[in-house]
Amino acid sequence: MAKLQDNYYFKSFIKLGQFSVEAATFLKEILQNYDRRTLVADVQAMHKIEHSADLAQHEVMEKLAKEFITPIEREDIIAICQRIDDVTDAIEDVLFRLYMYNVQKLRSDYNEFSDIIIEACKALKLAIMEFPYFKKSRSIEPHIIEVNRLEEVGDKIYIDAVRRLFIEEENPVELIIWEQIYHRFEKCSDAIEDVADAIETVIMKNR
Repeated sequence: MAKLQDNYYFKSFIKLGQFSVEAATFLKEILQNYDRRTLVADVQAMHKIEHSADLAQHEVMEKLAKEFITPIEREDIIAICQRIDDVTDAIEDVLFRLYMYNVQKLRSDYNEFSDIIIEACKALKLAIMEFPYFKKSRSIEPHIIEVNRLEEVGDKIYIDAVRRLFIEEENPVELIIWEQIYHRFEKCSDAIEDVADAIETVIMKNR
């Protein structure tokens, strides 16, 4: 039997995880150089990353439909693929909100959100890279714990940002817009943790 690290599905998890890292990094670049006049082009470029991730996921599903024997349960492969794809979708959705609401200027705390998303995506990718070795690896659990820790940090950033928003902002439209944008940022952290939880579930089932 082929080693798990050489298995198509585990390689595909890593590929999908890399798309999430790329999306998070690109979002950070857009926010650092924010210009609403380039948002259409930025949205299109982000969608290319998201679409590539979708194509990679569909490829996995097509192969899985024809496969008789899989390295882990079929439903676990589907769940992990879908949840990694959810991360990329959630990151893209942040940019969609900025575009749809025609945001003129960013609030100062965007930096904290984008940094934590990149950090969490990178920690998740490390966990995914260790996933093929889960039966013996001592490294995968610390990566999963780190993802969980970063999600908690993300929660605190979200709570503090929303509180600050309602203290500082008097324009009701801006309140609605930014509460929604902050919520989308927070959903990115939740989506990343969901992948780590799915991986941890597979580990517990197969040890």
